[in-house]
Amino acid sequence: MKILIAEDEALASERLQLLLKQYDASIEIVASLDSVEDIIEFMTQNPSPDLLLLDIHLSDGHIFELFHHIQLHVPIIFTTAYDEYALKAFKYNSIDYLLKPIRLEELSLSLKKYKTIQEYHQQAIPNIDVIVDALKKNIQASHYQYKSRFLVKYGDKMQYQDIEDIAYFYTDEKACFLSNIQGKRFIIEYTLEQLENILDPALFFRINRKFILKINAIKEFKSYINSRLKIFLEPHINMDVIVSREKVQFFKQWIDQ
Repeated sequence: MKILIAEDEALASERLQLLLKQYDASIEIVASLDSVEDIIEFMTQNPSPDLLLLDIHLSDGHIFELFHHIQLHVPIIFTTAYDEYALKAFKYNSIDYLLKPIRLEELSLSLKKYKTIQEYHQQAIPNIDVIVDALKKNIQASHYQYKSRFLVKYGDKMQYQDIEDIAYFYTDEKACFLSNIQGKRFIIEYTLEQLENILDPALFFRINRKFILKINAIKEFKSYINSRLKIFLEPHINMDVIVSREKVQFFKQWIDQ
């Protein structure tokens, strides 16, 4: 079995490799990578491994950005310290979702599940494309929908903001804000990490640790120091809105999709 690991913490990667070898000494680790960009490069230049073990938070961003750039026909086991991404993980080729710290017993069950699935499909559906099509149909049948509106406080009242009326989200002074297209801002009880999991990635993009932008709110952008980008928003905000260097490539691809 050939396995690719994506993990941005060296000790966690080493521990995972040790657990895999404890389970089956014949397992071959074809690569241990720490960024989405490295995964894209590896998967486009090398034969596909049998299985991917992917951490959700990598050095250059969120693992789900990977699926905006390449199609994967490889089973995936997601690993993370957070349980809030489980629903989103199973929208992809996920066969399991392991919470850190990973124990050998849990990893063994996941790998046995992988082997069972592979044996079944080799007997019943030898064509991997058929498997992928079936997975896509199951996803469509689930009628998964991204967030369509948000409940917000407005003075001593409550109201809602439709997703069509939202311009961007940002954090300031440890609070998370929603800004609508009229320039009004509201405190919401979400973190940016939670928002990433419930917003449509075709419409929204997280450019750094402080901002998630909707495509319609981006008026223009220009090159900025240290290979970054500076964005000008509509409605305007009195803060520098900068695309972090590791996100620039993905941001441009998102804009150009």
